[in-house]
Amino acid sequence: MTFELVPLGPFSLGAGAAFLEGFSPAAYRGAEAGHLHLAFVPDGEEAAAGVCLRQPGDGVVVGEVFGEADPEAVQEQVARILSLDVDGTGFPEVGRRDPVVGGLQGRWPGLRPVGFCSPYEAAAWALIGHRTRIVQAARVKARMAAELGQAVDIHGDVRRAFPGPARLAALEGFPGLFGRKVENLRSLGEAAAVGRLDGARLRELPRDQALAELKQLPGIGDFSAELVLLRGAADPDHLPLHEPRLCRGAAIAYGLEEPPDRPWLEERSEAWRPYRTWVVLLLRVLLEAETGDLGGTRDVGGTRDLGTRDLGTRDVGGAHARSGTA
Repeated sequence: MTFELVPLGPFSLGAGAAFLEGFSPAAYRGAEAGHLHLAFVPDGEEAAAGVCLRQPGDGVVVGEVFGEADPEAVQEQVARILSLDVDGTGFPEVGRRDPVVGGLQGRWPGLRPVGFCSPYEAAAWALIGHRTRIVQAARVKARMAAELGQAVDIHGDVRRAFPGPARLAALEGFPGLFGRKVENLRSLGEAAAVGRLDGARLRELPRDQALAELKQLPGIGDFSAELVLLRGAADPDHLPLHEPRLCRGAAIAYGLEEPPDRPWLEERSEAWRPYRTWVVLLLRVLLEAETGDLGGTRDVGGTRDLGTRDLGTRDVGGAHARSGTA
């Protein structure tokens, strides 16, 4: 099956692919030129899906689905992963209201947040990475996909999805997981299996309620709950005040001598609505580009410098992108 997603507002699939290549939790390796290949278990399913994404010259994103998962579920999830389930036509106006944001938009044109493939996978990352260096945690997550996940052949390119909820619910141990991580991951698998990590459901809940529910999961605290909601469920318009690197990125962007405090961020971010988490992503990309904060490469003027190893947020809020199947 193939499908189309029509971006509403600026969008570059190439910028998104470059971002993923520098995002350690994704362990993403590039596909052939002009293609973005993803493998994941859709919400509510156990069968893995593969998808090949392209963006021809007309700007429409074309997807081809592989594997046994429900193609419609795959299409819906891909739209959320790429922030294409939101109307981004108003995002340039944020840059006009706040020239600093406008500068970031010009530096990384068409970049929208690219998240984890699901809230479930984002939560698994949070649990795996607890009290562990990011690079080490990324290796553990990649090994789990390689050894426990399902393989999907995307027109000759074999990718492995992170293991589904049932596999995680039965986990008895894995090299690199210590303390209560295995127990917490089993609980996560059980919760995902009954729909508690469904992305659409989390997006529909009032934000405070969604965060409160996520914090009921063993091992998920304030920071991790925001990560799951913003980078997994793609909540579009939230300011993640538990992300300390946000303040450092803002200091660089706005030329401040010291990282700003919470009241400054809250006041400034009013101009970013309804795309606050899109702006937060740009601030984190800026921090990485300017400082190599998490081990990525410095900015050399293109999009391949988007090495952001633990960006704490993501997406927008608004109308859905137009989509169709063929």
